[in-house]
Amino acid sequence: MNRRGFTLVEIMIVVAIIALLAAIAIPNLLRARLAANESAAIAALKTIASSAHTYRAANPSYPANLSVLGSGNPPYIDAILASGTKQGYSFSLSGDTSGFTAYAFPITPGTTGNRDFMVDTSGVLMYRNNATGGNFTALE
Repeated sequence: MNRRGFTLVEIMIVVAIIALLAAIAIPNLLRARLAANESAAIAALKTIASSAHTYRAANPSYPANLSVLGSGNPPYIDAILASGTKQGYSFSLSGDTSGFTAYAFPITPGTTGNRDFMVDTSGVLMYRNNATGGNFTALE
């Protein structure tokens, strides 16, 4: 008798190999996504800082919040960033006549980002590990 097909042992070996490959690949993909979210947060804070300075050049004070930067005609930042959340991070901005401070915090610490970021009127980007907290350190 000539039977065609795979035996249960052969199928189990293939499933085990696929599971092993997935166990190796998935953590690397998650780390890459986390790094991409942090890079996007840094870029967004640079955009916010630049936009705040541009806003100040045309107005008597720095913008009070992100919605001010997003509501101009034309807007200084895109509507998604003006809403306060973008690519796994939550953004905030406070400003007055003397300066501004902007922050970026991961929406889900450890999953969407491991670091908090901030920038102020000086334009120096700073970070801190959100697991340990503490003071912000200049980003090099």
